[in-house]
Amino acid sequence: MSRLTARFWVDAYLMRLQIEGIPAYVLAHGDDTAGAVLIKLATLDGRATAYQRSFDLTTGERAWMELASGAEPDVDAAIARQRGFDPDLWVIEVEDRKGRHLLDQPGLT
Repeated sequence: MSRLTARFWVDAYLMRLQIEGIPAYVLAHGDDTAGAVLIKLATLDGRATAYQRSFDLTTGERAWMELASGAEPDVDAAIARQRGFDPDLWVIEVEDRKGRHLLDQPGLT
């Protein structure tokens, strides 16, 4: 089974967020084909959480895992470190006071 390109996944994710009325922005445009995607959820109270996709080698399942959480500048620093390791990384910022990111919905892992 072939995987979706990163660009296709990002476009679909942004559309899902838009339908729900959740603002989101591309902070870093990664590789269109195979770039990894990192999601930053900013709750607009000075706090944020960054999520990255993880792959379980034993089950073959993918899931979103927390990379960093806390004060927004600290989360931004963790994201900057990740970008230093991976220049092909996409970074999407989701802004929602309720903490909605939709990553737990079917089809987004």
